[in-house]
Amino acid sequence: MSKRDYYQILGVAKNASEAEIKKSYRRLAMKYHPDRNTGDVSAEAEKTFKEAKEAYEVLSDAQKRAAYDQFGHAGVDPSMGAGQGFGGGASFSDIFGDVFGDIFGGGRGGGGSRVQRGADLRYNLELSLEDAVTGTSVKIKVPTWVQCGSCGGSGAKKGSSPSTCGTCQGAGQVRMQQGFFSVQQTCPTCHGRGTVIEDPCLACRGQGRLQETKTLSVKVPPGVDTGDRIRLAGEGEAGDQGGPPGDLYVQVHVRDHPIFTRDDSHLYCEVPIAFTTAALGGELEVPTLDGKVMLKIPEGTQAGKMFRMRSKGVKPVRGGPQGDLICRVLVETPVKLTEHQRSLLQQLDESLKGGGRKHSPNAHSWVDSVKGFFEKMGL
Repeated sequence: MSKRDYYQILGVAKNASEAEIKKSYRRLAMKYHPDRNTGDVSAEAEKTFKEAKEAYEVLSDAQKRAAYDQFGHAGVDPSMGAGQGFGGGASFSDIFGDVFGDIFGGGRGGGGSRVQRGADLRYNLELSLEDAVTGTSVKIKVPTWVQCGSCGGSGAKKGSSPSTCGTCQGAGQVRMQQGFFSVQQTCPTCHGRGTVIEDPCLACRGQGRLQETKTLSVKVPPGVDTGDRIRLAGEGEAGDQGGPPGDLYVQVHVRDHPIFTRDDSHLYCEVPIAFTTAALGGELEVPTLDGKVMLKIPEGTQAGKMFRMRSKGVKPVRGGPQGDLICRVLVETPVKLTEHQRSLLQQLDESLKGGGRKHSPNAHSWVDSVKGFFEKMGL
């Protein structure tokens, strides 16, 4: 009698994922396991269960599945039938140990003390733009857990040591039977540590750690920006049961600057100038992070004009060329004019109008465009 197709037995498609195969097998095994079927239906249920078990053992193994997909039943060991691993000697919980191990607490690991690495810490560090660009060293104070010096992190009084937990025998977990399932749970006596402290340290009261505020020196490299992190290895919380400490991550935040705005390696600033300077041209001092430089304003400069100063920006912390300083000109309209000043401007305005479009080419072009638009719209 020919064997049924393994995918058909499990009720899955040939491209089913490993998770889908496992889920289908679990459903069939719970339904047809001999421990759950007695009487007249037991023989048929056991047969169905053995077929599902055989199909699962092949399809859950990547190499066996590949051989089966290519050659069918001939590609896998024909001895993988009822005589290999399907006998009544296997309990329901043993058969399901591998399938459900990840759900109910994992493997059947060995004993020993469960030392744990300490938690990582985060510290928010605010910097000025100048310090972020040039680099600096700062002192910070970090509240954290440190290893107890009296007991060396063991939690036991000096001269004594933790003893093996009598409940779990040092495993940190206990196995409990719940119906058809054998479930692993954290040991209620030692809380997963595998050891108990009978004579606790007086300084840390058996915790192995003490709260303390540490003062640390942080070296900030040149070029850091908001969002960058500086890692201080081993400066996090002390580990449990003498475990290694975690790390401290210093999160950088650069404060807003009254003059400059940073965009990656470039700096931007807005430079207000008088409209007479924009019309006639001139020079003015512009600040940079290195000092003052002279910016030459050409005659006829328009509002919004950008001037680029090469290599006056930021040297990126991760390498690369130094950025530029980009100055955007803002032409300022004079306010609070005297009568004499107003009269002079009116004379200038009449003179400019007399020159036609040569003094204001953009304005005249815009007026022409508006007239053409109105004519097209019939307005």
